[in-house]
Amino acid sequence: MNDVGGSEPLRARFLKSAPGLADCPPDDTLEVALVGRSNAGKSSVLNRLTGTRDLARVSKTPGRTQLLNFFDVDEGGRLVDLPGYGYARASKQKRHLWHREIEAYLSARHCLRGVVMLMDCRHPFQESDVQLLDWARASAMPLLLLLNKCDKLKRGARHNALTGARRRLANDSLVSVQLFSATTGEGLSEALAHIREWLGDKRGLADNG
Repeated sequence: MNDVGGSEPLRARFLKSAPGLADCPPDDTLEVALVGRSNAGKSSVLNRLTGTRDLARVSKTPGRTQLLNFFDVDEGGRLVDLPGYGYARASKQKRHLWHREIEAYLSARHCLRGVVMLMDCRHPFQESDVQLLDWARASAMPLLLLLNKCDKLKRGARHNALTGARRRLANDSLVSVQLFSATTGEGLSEALAHIREWLGDKRGLADNG
């Protein structure tokens, strides 16, 4: 199903970039993080979710996002664009630093309510993807897996990609899986519904200041 126009985008504005956890904004506002391998289309997805063309930079060069980027959502809460992982051309030291900062953010932010994980539906479940899924499982963190770039596949291949992913994650009750296309907007309404639900979940917020 194509969901173009099916839901209002999240109006958001850039807040700040942080090289590490110590530089992040105060941990007092509900957050949803976007994660994914380099070149999975994370910046394009963020722009689609927010109804903009340039909120996040879009580049064909993997590894462009190297900081933790925070965006205030007009309805309340924040979106956080985390550095892409798995970029082979970055130095080993830089890859280790990116992974360390991603792990520190995901593990330490009390106001994190959910993670939107991007996979290229043509190349899902790479080793680093599996590691992040393992973290989410161990942390009992709700996760929405978007099989992005589904417009690149024919109908049968799209069905197989979605069915295979759902079968693989069938025992993970906190993981939802759906097809998505940042290009056409397919899956947009469902993804926005998940994010809005998370950003409206204020349980325990007052205790995390």
